[in-house]
Amino acid sequence: MKHTVSEIVLDNGARGLFIHVKDASVMSFEISFRAGEYLVEREKWEAPHLMEHVLLGANALIPKARAFQAEFEKNGAYSNASTGSYDITYEAECADFEWDRIADLLLIAITKPLFLEEEFKAEFGNVREELMARSNNHFRHLSLALREAYGFKVLTDQTRLQLMDNVELDDIRGHYAITHNTSNMRFVIAGHLPPKRQKLLQGLLENIELWAGNGRSELPHEKPKTLRSPLYIHNESVENLYFYLDTFMHRRIEDAEGDALSLINTMLTETLYSRILGTARERGLVYSMSSGFGQTKDSSNWWFGAQVMPKNAPALFKIIVKELTDVFDGKVLEKDIAMAKQYSLGRFQRSGQTVGGTAAGYSGRYFFDDVIDDYYKIPERIEAVTKQGIIDISSGMFTDRTWGMGCLGSSGDKFTTDLQSQILPLWEK
Repeated sequence: MKHTVSEIVLDNGARGLFIHVKDASVMSFEISFRAGEYLVEREKWEAPHLMEHVLLGANALIPKARAFQAEFEKNGAYSNASTGSYDITYEAECADFEWDRIADLLLIAITKPLFLEEEFKAEFGNVREELMARSNNHFRHLSLALREAYGFKVLTDQTRLQLMDNVELDDIRGHYAITHNTSNMRFVIAGHLPPKRQKLLQGLLENIELWAGNGRSELPHEKPKTLRSPLYIHNESVENLYFYLDTFMHRRIEDAEGDALSLINTMLTETLYSRILGTARERGLVYSMSSGFGQTKDSSNWWFGAQVMPKNAPALFKIIVKELTDVFDGKVLEKDIAMAKQYSLGRFQRSGQTVGGTAAGYSGRYFFDDVIDDYYKIPERIEAVTKQGIIDISSGMFTDRTWGMGCLGSSGDKFTTDLQSQILPLWEK
């Protein structure tokens, strides 16, 4: 969608983006606080998540959660919230004709929660159900267990369920009081935002009834460590093998490096003709496979994961090693790079078809480090990726020799250790 972006820095310390999409029929709101689980002690880990659930409930205007939701949604508006290791984000989307009503209701929920005992008890049960459902996701279980083993500030859903009973209503009130302040707040608002509407929204946010705070909470320092032995989670009911491979660089990657890494991801796993997934599918070894990269304050991570029948796993790992080694050695064809660029450009253009999709293209990075990605330069960035850039970042992600592997299934420790021995050469080049 064609749009313009303005960064708004308010006197109260809050800052955010207004994304003007001319003649848009919906408005999208995202308001985020650095208020995730890393800010609480382990025994109180679920306090931020429980707080997020209870906050969008009873408030000073409508003192009952169901009544508030009925009022919020009566014209088809949507609201939700999410809690992660670092942030809590509240979101809403509504028809353009009621943008002001929804903005008021969202801000009232954030600034005037009642945190009622009966609603805390109800949401306690709902969060327990949510965690139980998540704990049945084997990929999620393995991913969280691995990240905890590397030293990141995460816990598995299984552990979180065990710790829930430590959280009391006063804990979520305390967490709210510490974290929900204007200097710790970021926002992204997208839709039809002519100057008059921007001025009204800016006034609402400038006068939001939260204390000023002492600045944006800093992200934690997390230095990943190598797992000398693979992490194995035994589950007798799982016949196939879930696995993740991770490699880490001890710094944040630059934008150009991220663009190159994204492109080689496409070439390796994202299509049915890709170098790893395409080859494995052609041989009947695996149905699907994924790869991706992420960053923390101090490091970057490239990962590969799939579920595969144990009998096919050694052959799949052989393909992974061969294809990555070929990339390190410069065996990347210019025509394949050109094809990957075309695929990436099409995917990028599809991602911004809605107001919410356009807003999401900015909010993730902005909430993480206050950087505004230039949406209109992304095609140029894709085109600027070079063969040498792909080779450099791909091999560079293995240079620090910080890595690990995890498996979940019923194949046993020895099988997992044998698989690990297959991929060791990737870090020995």
